[in-house]
Amino acid sequence: MNLVEITPDNHDITLNIAYATTDNFTGAPVYRRSGCYLHKKAEKCLKKASGYAKKLGYRFKIYDAFRPTEAQWVLWNHTPDPMFLADPRRGSPHSRGVAVDLTLIDETGKDLEMGTGFDTFHPKSHHGNVNVSPEAQRNRHLLMGIMTLSGWDFYQNEWWHYQLFNSQDYPLLSDSVLLDGLMPLNTKT
Repeated sequence: MNLVEITPDNHDITLNIAYATTDNFTGAPVYRRSGCYLHKKAEKCLKKASGYAKKLGYRFKIYDAFRPTEAQWVLWNHTPDPMFLADPRRGSPHSRGVAVDLTLIDETGKDLEMGTGFDTFHPKSHHGNVNVSPEAQRNRHLLMGIMTLSGWDFYQNEWWHYQLFNSQDYPLLSDSVLLDGLMPLNTKT
């Protein structure tokens, strides 16, 4: 398996895996447990980014990373919006283990102001949107600078989403690649 588990201890990050809770756009847990995994190449880029953030006095809070194809179908069936969700027939970079949804937090653990919350499906979530506060614009640019310097590409419509370049080159992965899967045991694609 090419997926590496991302933990607070081994990556100096905070986890808030939204799809393991009701605090996501579906209003219900999608995953049966919280877990964070990335392809080994993406994990190396995350470690590099975490180092840059730490030098500036920040850390990452991760909302999602590897998302099994089964979960992508659950999200798509709930809200089939191609501006914010990849059609599972085409596949998501998340379902390839090469995407991460995250924000920056300060030394107290407080989220930096980004203008919208995670998974806010609205044009205000787009990179470069000037209808958010100057502070939020600066923080988004700071996050983008750290991530792009570390080898990540960004998705124009979501300030929180970063993926490896050429993400389509990686295979789609189902929940079965994990010894202890994320999905409820009765979930099917």
